[in-house]
Amino acid sequence: MFWKKDIKEIILPAIAVVRNQRSFAFKLVTSAFKALIAAILQSAGGIIPGIGMLISPFSTAPIILSMLISPSYGFLSYVLTIFLLLFMQPSELIVYPFTTGAMAIGIGYGFILFNRRWKVLTFSSLFLCIGICLLLYVVQFPVLGPFLLNFKVSNIIVIYLFSLLYCGLWIELFLRLLPKLIRPIKK
Repeated sequence: MFWKKDIKEIILPAIAVVRNQRSFAFKLVTSAFKALIAAILQSAGGIIPGIGMLISPFSTAPIILSMLISPSYGFLSYVLTIFLLLFMQPSELIVYPFTTGAMAIGIGYGFILFNRRWKVLTFSSLFLCIGICLLLYVVQFPVLGPFLLNFKVSNIIVIYLFSLLYCGLWIELFLRLLPKLIRPIKK
């Protein structure tokens, strides 16, 4: 059953196709292309008001895919996305590195490190919670609205619970769609 499978049983067969059967140049170009897709999706919130805010969270997926190919390619895609946002949509530049991008790095690296969903969920939600807290309490940017700007323990708990829910949705979505998206190359 799907719930009893280890994460590595779901991810490794799909990712092994790209890791083992592709050249260095292909992986590098693919990572750059994924960074471009992530930057376009993230900037949709500023370019297309309203519906763009529903599109921008999907910028997480390309970075997770790059992280699964290799953590170095994932970090490369993450940094390249930040630089592309600097030119495309500078207003999204403060949100992406701390929220969407940090969560993608956490989920991707969690898939590599851990074999159980709850470990990946805890790890990635910690990345997202820390990023949101940095934006709220250090930068004073109201990423979740103005009602959480006061530093309280209850606010941190609410942020972490939101992070758990949001990362949990992304992890399950990704684990269900990844085997369907990547197929072995037929020779």
